[in-house]
Amino acid sequence: MKLKIIFIIFIFLPLCSIAQESFRGMVMIQENGKISGLEGATVYWLDTDVGTTTNENGWYTIGYKPEYKKLVISFVGYQTDTIEVNSNKELHHLLKEGNELEAVEIETKRKSTSTSYLLTENTSRISSEELLKAACCNLSESFETNPSIDVNFSDAVTGTKQIQMLGLNSPYILIAQENIPTVRGASQAYGLTFTPGTWVESIQITKGAGSVVNGYESIAGQINAELVKPLTDNKFFLNAYGSNNGRVELNTHFNQKLSDKWSTGIYLHGNNRSKKIDSNDDNFLDVPLAKQINVMNRWQYQNAEKGWVSFLNLRYLSDEKQAGEINFDPDSDKFSTTIWGSEINTSRFDASLKLGYVFPEIPYQSFGFQTAFSNHKQESYYGLRTYDIEHQSVYSSLLFNSIIGDTRNKFKTGINFTYDKYKEFVSITDHSRVENSIGGFFEYTFDDLENFSLIAGIRADQHNKLDFFVTPRLHLRYAPWEKGVLRASIGRGKRSANIFAENQQLFASNRSVNIVENGGDIYGLEPEVAWNYGFSFLQGFNLFDQKGEVIFDYYKTDFTNQVVVDWENSEQISFYNIEGKSFANSFQTELSYNPFGNFDIKLSYKYYDVQTEYLSGKNEKPLIPKHRFFANLSYNTQKESESFWKFDATYNLVGRQRFPSTNESPSEFQRSAYSEKTNLLNLQVTKVFSRNFEMYLGGENITNTTQNNPIVSSENPFGSYFDSTMIYAPINGANYYLGLRYNLK
Repeated sequence: MKLKIIFIIFIFLPLCSIAQESFRGMVMIQENGKISGLEGATVYWLDTDVGTTTNENGWYTIGYKPEYKKLVISFVGYQTDTIEVNSNKELHHLLKEGNELEAVEIETKRKSTSTSYLLTENTSRISSEELLKAACCNLSESFETNPSIDVNFSDAVTGTKQIQMLGLNSPYILIAQENIPTVRGASQAYGLTFTPGTWVESIQITKGAGSVVNGYESIAGQINAELVKPLTDNKFFLNAYGSNNGRVELNTHFNQKLSDKWSTGIYLHGNNRSKKIDSNDDNFLDVPLAKQINVMNRWQYQNAEKGWVSFLNLRYLSDEKQAGEINFDPDSDKFSTTIWGSEINTSRFDASLKLGYVFPEIPYQSFGFQTAFSNHKQESYYGLRTYDIEHQSVYSSLLFNSIIGDTRNKFKTGINFTYDKYKEFVSITDHSRVENSIGGFFEYTFDDLENFSLIAGIRADQHNKLDFFVTPRLHLRYAPWEKGVLRASIGRGKRSANIFAENQQLFASNRSVNIVENGGDIYGLEPEVAWNYGFSFLQGFNLFDQKGEVIFDYYKTDFTNQVVVDWENSEQISFYNIEGKSFANSFQTELSYNPFGNFDIKLSYKYYDVQTEYLSGKNEKPLIPKHRFFANLSYNTQKESESFWKFDATYNLVGRQRFPSTNESPSEFQRSAYSEKTNLLNLQVTKVFSRNFEMYLGGENITNTTQNNPIVSSENPFGSYFDSTMIYAPINGANYYLGLRYNLK
């Protein structure tokens, strides 16, 4: 109890102690006889590192000490003034125009994917332009052209794509939409397919433990998707898509500015796949039949003068999938023992509210409140096994930002609340439960405004199943020379494993389920706890007068406790808490270069060493390649004309992957110890006719790489050795698609 009280005091004491001495003033200019505030003027104390800039109304607040005597105010195009100051009385100052300068026009090309030189955390940003380089039908397919995220298939039946970062699966990544954790709990397996790609404005990928602000569950990293805004999105947008595997898709956006402060948008998404394909003649669908309807209504309020901004989102989703044998008819064959089939039907409702306030006269001080509710209901069966889950979730967060002394010392503090109610049934076994937690956090940021910055964060949470625990995290950044940045981080993460929702591919097999209980409150298992630490080096360079960057990353994740998913017995899957070591080592080097004009090259190599102590002994984690090579080439013919071509190619060389042991299976059902290497090539050509209209043609896996015999015992799906989880490569060969995009500004 004492520890909790001390921590609460530690978090909220800074709120009571920030009223340090400060100097306040306003910078003004005179235009056409009218005096107004000047935004963006630089204000600093002479011979110190204490400085700030003016807000949109010309106001500034800067730290003050009696020994500070001379205040420097400057702005491009105006005379720089140095003012004698003898007290901290409010100062109003009018800048005079300087000598007129000849106009200089500077052109630069904004990169569609970039890693920041200035942020303390190792964060890269994927823009909406980068998402257009591939079909990008949903969020799970948004990372095809980014080397930091690996995209894999989970099984050979449901066609679901899952992502990995630093050698760890998506449950170890905190996935959020606009900083609200979204893909979690019941939505872990399919949640990435529930956000259409056209709704995404940008994606931020942070490697390592990340910030304590968004929660304690992040271990490998954080992914945050920013959605398009009604105020800035196109007034009307249409995207139509069709492919040779039978998938058709339609996306439409309708945005309307209702007043100076209110905007709203309606976003519609629908996709359908009704074509049955069995290219490898194993009598199973290569891709499931599917139908999805996704509707979102988004409201935006913005009052810049008063400092308010808010968003309200309402969304409904209906997603239906049918998989299994090609002749399966749900009306007559459901739960039969003659034809194996599966249906996965999901309905989901989301509502979220974000409210932010920036103090107009103190631009570095703000607070934010966000809350979200979701009801996720999935009814499914796989052959003779049923899996039903309903997950009601509430998330709320209150955040306050300000400074300590001056703008070099900033902090964030606040509280989070989560509530999760699960109704979960595996066949007739009830795993229903309620989880809730409340936690507080404090995050301090120091930036010397030159070459060093740090973020030190700590949070404490009280969880009804995980008890009381503390989560510390630290990020460091140092720039030793021009365009060179060193980063290091260390942090702790903790999470409860949703063993069935996160491993739904197990139901597409006839393995029995074995839970080795260890006294925990969730499935009888203790929670997962891990430390993640690593470093990164980013170096920009000029070669033949063209810009480039090289990045080296190394991260290590050490589990002090882990729920092991053990597939080493071909007739059983076991879940148990680790009794040894489990770790994931990740090394990545990345090179990006612009050799000329509009031609960009991106190359990457990754090495993974992921090992776990199984009951049968220490071994590599299955179906994770040690080596991966990635290349992306993009070129466009854009000059002054609105009409031009864009060409994009992405190549992946994926090294061999270890199969779970099948040594105890009959010889006809055994697999080799390792898979083969795979080569995957995607191409896309886009013709931009104008600012409003473009068409694109592309191919995925145009090398027609496929996995032979992906389903074990496909001829006897009700037998003991039926298993569709041994998948490492595509099943249905090349996929070609055609689409168009039309918009009105």
